[in-house]
Amino acid sequence: MTLKLDVHGEVWPAIIPFRITGVTFVSFQSIVVEVSDGTHVGRGEALGVYYLNETMASLLEQVEAFRPRLEQGIDREALQTLLPPGGVRNAVDCALWDLEAKSSRQTIWSLTGVAPKELHTVFTIGMEDTPEQMAAKAAAAKADLLKVKLNSDRPVERLRAIRAARPDARLVVDANQGWNIAQLHEVIEAAVEIGVEMIEQPLPRNGDAALAGVRSPIPLCADESCLHLGELDGVADRYQMINIKLDKTGGLTHALRLAAEARKRNLGVMVGSMGGSSLAMAPTFVVGCVADLVDIDGPLLQRSDRAHGIQYRSGMASVFGAALWG
Repeated sequence: MTLKLDVHGEVWPAIIPFRITGVTFVSFQSIVVEVSDGTHVGRGEALGVYYLNETMASLLEQVEAFRPRLEQGIDREALQTLLPPGGVRNAVDCALWDLEAKSSRQTIWSLTGVAPKELHTVFTIGMEDTPEQMAAKAAAAKADLLKVKLNSDRPVERLRAIRAARPDARLVVDANQGWNIAQLHEVIEAAVEIGVEMIEQPLPRNGDAALAGVRSPIPLCADESCLHLGELDGVADRYQMINIKLDKTGGLTHALRLAAEARKRNLGVMVGSMGGSSLAMAPTFVVGCVADLVDIDGPLLQRSDRAHGIQYRSGMASVFGAALWG
């Protein structure tokens, strides 16, 4: 079956600049791939992996290079071998899932066998200049599960300020590769007292050897250090969780396989994203239904979202409808 491809870029301005270790986002830039069989159209949105130098421009260029092969006709299984993990494969894979759902008149839930449910998602507290500013953001957050972005500048002081402002909240931490092993030990000691439930990507990617022999009382989660199935072996004995993102895995197909393999190894599963609108969140939501920890607050960081978007209230994300995706 031949297919028709349309692709375009989109820019979603952030409500306020969103800061993490090493980068500040003033907008979230994505591509949207639309694949048509002549009757139905499937869509997929991807932002790419910024620390692997994927940008909207590079993703658009890669899609165009792949256009002739895609329009000859392709299924999701063939896609896994024809494109590497990354943003383009994610957008195409999710568009093919959406197209299959529409053409077969099934839902993504029946196609995947995943049971839909309302999800409790983190709300992310981005970096600010001072601990007091971050505490103020935490105090204003209408959510009880907060993901705190930290770097090497006073991480413990920032955590203590946030805990004082939100004694009721559950806290998880994301360092985005921002610490060394000595600082990790310092934060762990304080985080136990503060009541932190998880620490994500404390050390730089490819610096995980320093975790050998570390027995943290708080689960450590690999994000940048585990992009896809090919990297699971390298983190399985050093982390207790992995963060699955579709832009890293190259789509929902590979993400579900990675989640299943992580379970076999008794690893916890978190699902996150590189940001984006509800179209990017919808396939991520599917993985969230089989995950232990969910981070799909991307639309809440933007000034606007697309029509038929996921509904958020008090930290809960409602099951999306077929008018959005799948």
